[in-house]
Amino acid sequence: MRIAIIGGGIAGLTAAYELARLARGGTNLEAVLFESSSRLGGLIDTIREGGFTVECGPDGWVSAKPWARELAIELGLESELIHSNDATRKTWLYLNQRLVPMPDGLNMFVPATPVALAALTESGEASPFFTPAAIAAYRGESGRAAELLASIPAHDESIADFTLRHFGPEVLARVAAPLLAGVFGGDVQTLSARAVLPAFVAMERTHGSLITALAERTTDSGERTTPIFTTLRSGLGTLIDRLIAAIPQPWLRRNTTVTALTPPTAGDPRWTLSTVGHATPKRHASETFDAILLATPLDAARALLTPLLPEAPRLLPTESSSAVLVAFCFPDATRVPLPAGFGLLVPPNGSASKEQLDPAETLLLACTFTDQKFPHRVPPGARQVRAFFGGAAADRLARCNNDEIAAIARLELGRILNAHTYAQAPLTGPAPAPRPPPILTVIRRWPNSLPQYAVGHLDRAAELEALIAAHLPGLTLLGNPLHGVGLPDLIRDARKAARRTYDDPLG
Repeated sequence: MRIAIIGGGIAGLTAAYELARLARGGTNLEAVLFESSSRLGGLIDTIREGGFTVECGPDGWVSAKPWARELAIELGLESELIHSNDATRKTWLYLNQRLVPMPDGLNMFVPATPVALAALTESGEASPFFTPAAIAAYRGESGRAAELLASIPAHDESIADFTLRHFGPEVLARVAAPLLAGVFGGDVQTLSARAVLPAFVAMERTHGSLITALAERTTDSGERTTPIFTTLRSGLGTLIDRLIAAIPQPWLRRNTTVTALTPPTAGDPRWTLSTVGHATPKRHASETFDAILLATPLDAARALLTPLLPEAPRLLPTESSSAVLVAFCFPDATRVPLPAGFGLLVPPNGSASKEQLDPAETLLLACTFTDQKFPHRVPPGARQVRAFFGGAAADRLARCNNDEIAAIARLELGRILNAHTYAQAPLTGPAPAPRPPPILTVIRRWPNSLPQYAVGHLDRAAELEALIAAHLPGLTLLGNPLHGVGLPDLIRDARKAARRTYDDPLG
């Protein structure tokens, strides 16, 4: 049996690894993974230089989902697993031209424990983050359980509408919008609640109140029993290296783009792949396979599926968000003061009134204080921050050269972090010396990397998968175009699809 895997990101590599495990166990199969670039790993890319470990894409995974950890342990990386510094966890929001700490104990925008709810609502009118109206909305949400159950729409709704029903516009603007923009680079007015917040949607259906549902899930003490995030000491690139090493090298075809798919026919039960190799001269070829695992980014998946299924463009996400990442590494943390915590978020322009947000346009989407979030990211006494730009700002920045991008990122960070410094200790003497330039700057452009799961996404995804099963037997769509953007979900789905494809190649 021959299986083609198209795309060499985490989903494609995990599928190839799973098939290699079957082959080593005596299963008679061969897989070929096609990757159009020279590098495998997709968005996962780790730079190690001068004692700094810089992640150019995701920096870890949510610990509560076990599938990435399980894979790492299988690959012999258990001793590499490290966890986030949760004791000092805090997220800051750039609000009214200063950084304000988000309240502790929130699960997204919902108090996760009775203790967190009490701490939030007992602050009365003195909260630095919420007005009395928002505090009253939190206080009253659990008492509105029956009303909230009755208000559940029969159809999908946006995250904005979902949040508004529970907590009102201020919680939407100050918590939900910046958090979801930071994760998805998307707009809460269009993102699907059912696709992006499935756990919260399920809680609402059983309890009405999200606060009540979360309170029932916590321990008696209200303390978190697992770390929030997990990563690898030497960086996530090590996970990619181990996956590649565990896959038969003849299975890997770098610098080879799949240009077309020809499905089976009554006279020929196999798939035909047309490819072009990027060596000089370019080499065009075709090969046949029993099954296809399509694990490309959204744009490539749309290009390959549309000639086979005219409905594909309507059913796949129509938009995807770009990202630009800029990481700065400094040798002396004392020269680059940061507030304690994991990082900061900037509410998207237009997500709240001008009275609530900085009136000047802010291009920055988020910033991670890397050396404070995870251990072993920097040499002793050093500092690393990662700045993120998304959406239209990322599209504009991506057209600039690296020096211009770095300069803009430093200006944006300087404005926000200086505002925090002066708010904590007003400037009374001469202005401080300019912060030193970084000794290492890493820039990555990730165009159209985050599909936007708009309202109704799950229904469209189910329809597309049904059409593929009916008309394109042997083809499975993996990666993030349909289901999830986190590493654990991508790993779980890829492993399941690889096993299912071998057991039943026709679906």
